[in-house]
Amino acid sequence: MGTPHARRGNTRQRIQDVALELFAEQGYEKTSLREIAERLDVTKAALYYHFKTKEDIVISLFQDLARPIDELIEWAAGQPRTLETKHEVLRRYSEALRSAEPLFRFMQENQATVRDLSIGETFKQRMLRLTGLLREPEARLTDQVRCITAIFSMHAGLFAMQNVEGDPEDKRKAVLEVATELITAAQPPNLG
Repeated sequence: MGTPHARRGNTRQRIQDVALELFAEQGYEKTSLREIAERLDVTKAALYYHFKTKEDIVISLFQDLARPIDELIEWAAGQPRTLETKHEVLRRYSEALRSAEPLFRFMQENQATVRDLSIGETFKQRMLRLTGLLREPEARLTDQVRCITAIFSMHAGLFAMQNVEGDPEDKRKAVLEVATELITAAQPPNLG
């Protein structure tokens, strides 16, 4: 339930926000560019200037989400593989996810579309790289599971925590705390 037009900023972002709202309300397939333009109170030509198709809007949303994740992966790859680095990866990933909640909901509700646009595959590659920075290949299997679960608990937290009472920021912190505990438990003693 993001606030309407949360990222007021520029027209491109407003188009993305409104498109996600409409996709959530009536489904991706049933939403037209015309309806997005009407909700924004702009002409279809003005919308067309930024995005030619609904697919372009969705792809742009993924690219916007991917940018901070790519920057995080690049940063982490250059750091020592310490527990402190891994905790920082989780903190930064939690921040990146904060603004991505509507997009994750879209992914969950429109899995066929995500597959068709091949953005699902590139997202999966990013998740593999991210978990690869957290888990040690020679670690026990249970510790590898802890590292992978840490990342996916953060994704699940976006959905599962919706039905739990409490402040959204407190819930985000609680999910991050659990992910951090998993990474800490998985860290081999020699890499402290």
